[in-house]
Amino acid sequence: MNKKALCASLHQSGHNSGVIHSGIYYTPGSLKARLCVRGAALIYEYCDQKGIPYKQCGKLIVAVKQPEIPRLQALYERGLQNNVPGLRLIGAKDIKEKEPYCRGVMALESPYTGIVNYKQVAQSYKDDFCDAGGSVLTDFEVTDIKMVNESPAGSVQGIEYPVAIKNNKGEEVHCKYVLTCAGLFSDRVSQVSGCSAEPRIVPFRGDYLVLKPEKCYLVKGNIYPVPNPRFPFLGVHFTPRMDGSVWLGPNAILAFKREGYRLCDFNARDFKEAVTYSGLHKLVLKNLSYGMGEMYRAFFLNAQLKELQKFIPELSFNDIARGPSGVRAQALDRDGNLVDDFVFDGGSGDLANCILHVRNAPSPAATSSLAISEMIASEVEERFGL
Repeated sequence: MNKKALCASLHQSGHNSGVIHSGIYYTPGSLKARLCVRGAALIYEYCDQKGIPYKQCGKLIVAVKQPEIPRLQALYERGLQNNVPGLRLIGAKDIKEKEPYCRGVMALESPYTGIVNYKQVAQSYKDDFCDAGGSVLTDFEVTDIKMVNESPAGSVQGIEYPVAIKNNKGEEVHCKYVLTCAGLFSDRVSQVSGCSAEPRIVPFRGDYLVLKPEKCYLVKGNIYPVPNPRFPFLGVHFTPRMDGSVWLGPNAILAFKREGYRLCDFNARDFKEAVTYSGLHKLVLKNLSYGMGEMYRAFFLNAQLKELQKFIPELSFNDIARGPSGVRAQALDRDGNLVDDFVFDGGSGDLANCILHVRNAPSPAATSSLAISEMIASEVEERFGL
């Protein structure tokens, strides 16, 4: 048994916006910036090699009010420092040429931004893994990770593969080294092997609206607002999809289930862990008004529509409908801070010599996935002396 993968990467990645980000938003020189810019280039190259369709439809980050212009200009400078290709600032006339139904006083154009179906990308990654001799096991809920003290009779597994991973059905997989990237369950899987409970994963659901098919002509490429510096991943986004549909949103509200994509989805353990966590309490208190606004817009479509009409005034209530949702695995520390960097953990004891947990891989992890894999491979080689 050489290589095993225990999940299919179809939850977070399979429910995301599908955008290939260009790397505008991130601090120049930061790891996130470097990984995003390189990751986007690698994704486009990979899709070309594998015949995975994508569209380089571009993005406009639109300032609808004069006070937003300094922040937009700062984003432009940041994008240039990050070596994002093709950036330019455009005025109201050029906005109309690019997006005829969009209004704004100034916009930052990013022609390098694209869209892809990340389910197809994840499936292709799985195929590559299997072609390299690996196996993918689904429906394998990990309940224990431990060192094997001795081999079963007539077996050398305990010698060559000293780590045993057990699932909730009592089945075991034996490994020489273990790398986990468990997304929404990264904290729990880490704790199974004796690691700290921090940082905690708190699930936030992002609900999208969709344009009705007869109104999809209103949007040609991605249209984004000038981001709120505190929550740059939020705000109303107009996102075209590979199937021709257009998603609007998302919002961000607490999910009552880690894999809960519907409003009524509930899991008692997930809910209890989230609402009793001191880090969530502090986050809510620091951002109470913003959070209440998100909740209000989640329940009342007219409130969300008003935000959308700031960019496309022609939109009416009859043009939109409730759409799909995704769940963001937000890593949170006990002080209520969003963990916005990569977190690696190996725990302590003998297991630490042969296990590496990727506990947090912040957005845009799908865009950056191939660049992140290079970084993780280097980390594995260094930790395990390979």
